[in-house]
Amino acid sequence: MTEMVRKITLSRAVRIMQNLFPEEYNFYPRSWILPDEFQLFVAQVRMVKDGDPSWKPTFIVKPDSGCQGDGIYLIKDPSDIRLAGTLQSRPAVVQEYICKPLLIDKLKFDIRLYVLLKSLEPLEIYIAKDGLSRFCTEPYQEPHPRNLHHIFMHLTNYSLNIHSGNFVHSDSTSTGSKRTFSSILCRLSSKGVDIKKVWSDIISLVIKTVIALTPELRVFYQSDIPAGRPGPTCFQILGFDILLMKNLKPILLEVNANPSMRIEHEQELSPGVFENVPSLVDEEVKVAVIRDTLRLMDPFKKKRENHFPDIYMDRKHRFPPVSDRMSSLKLQLSKLSIVRSQQLGKPLASKEEPPDSDLASASAGGASPEGHLPSICLKQVFPKYAKQFNYLRLVDRMANLFIRFLGIKGTMKLGPTGFRTFIRNCKLSSGSLSMAAVDILYIDITRRWNSMTVVHQDSGSRWGKEEGHPVVTKPNLGLFARVQ
Repeated sequence: MTEMVRKITLSRAVRIMQNLFPEEYNFYPRSWILPDEFQLFVAQVRMVKDGDPSWKPTFIVKPDSGCQGDGIYLIKDPSDIRLAGTLQSRPAVVQEYICKPLLIDKLKFDIRLYVLLKSLEPLEIYIAKDGLSRFCTEPYQEPHPRNLHHIFMHLTNYSLNIHSGNFVHSDSTSTGSKRTFSSILCRLSSKGVDIKKVWSDIISLVIKTVIALTPELRVFYQSDIPAGRPGPTCFQILGFDILLMKNLKPILLEVNANPSMRIEHEQELSPGVFENVPSLVDEEVKVAVIRDTLRLMDPFKKKRENHFPDIYMDRKHRFPPVSDRMSSLKLQLSKLSIVRSQQLGKPLASKEEPPDSDLASASAGGASPEGHLPSICLKQVFPKYAKQFNYLRLVDRMANLFIRFLGIKGTMKLGPTGFRTFIRNCKLSSGSLSMAAVDILYIDITRRWNSMTVVHQDSGSRWGKEEGHPVVTKPNLGLFARVQ
């Protein structure tokens, strides 16, 4: 997962979908991968400027392996001297900068939403009903050469802005430099904004992004845990960073595989002396995400509901199941939520909509071990809305073909005979696609791939070369889809 959401890999995965479904994937900025696509970047920028001399773009450069704002900077032109240094040092992504963000209190901000990827097969996605809004600490101005270096104006990273003299630690969910997303929506609603439409667009963005990531992820997963064999219960909490434009359109900035779950910040009491101070906003959002992820992923839930057979009951008394060992933790978390809700002046559980899972409801007799917990904060969005998005899962079907007919070995040579076998197994040969045409297609694919001199060793999707034939080290599903 960490590999799949790195900036370069994410950009490649989304670009494949942009090529296939350009209108549905217009929520991700135009991106170029450096150093490989530097010349393409220069040529495309020059072409657009020649056609529209008034176009004065800004670009943001993000190192592929960077985090917490490290190494990010803005440029106005591909000839910027700093870009030359990046080309020589480490891979990066350069993107068109969003110049017209929505502002609150004249400040730019982004949204951190927590997404639970519960399983890949079947695909299950949950979104937390609240998130964090992280603010810049300098009033926003559209970028021009004199303010490109003002990181506290342009970059919303919490780890950067906390070092600003203007950073305000929040004493409520709706003030300060970090607030709850729900407080922002409440403020927008008071101004007449259709917040249901905003949420709908964000949910669509999340589902489409996960659909772009899952094909190769499923191949990786099944290579480690083959179908039909028992394996661990795997899940991931993802951190989606989203920017709202002035017109309220959500833009995907990046996806974090391991988002921070800290619920305190450091406060300097005296020079060199720090203490950890609880963050009301972080507790409000993150405790609920962790608590309800445990509730959804509890591997013993069904066994408890169906009652343990005697053999399990004996073992249960000797070795309490994980869920029992977590009961004290759940109780502590629920108490913390009660205390925090009282401090914030909010009811414990929202009554605006029914819970999305039966996990949220207690039994009539109060026997449910979760009867004392708040209603679940994670909203299922897939497969709940699967009918609206299944048509986008084209590359998923390519992955199914790859797994079914090519196997999922780490390294595998696909020669001309193997390619013919693959075409037959997939029943792709017909009157219009003869075996002679298949051989020509194979030669064309080999020629195109041999012309690509750079093999990305750190990429999740790559082909190498061995004895003049393509070697599938990980499936290039984008090419595979185009061939189909």
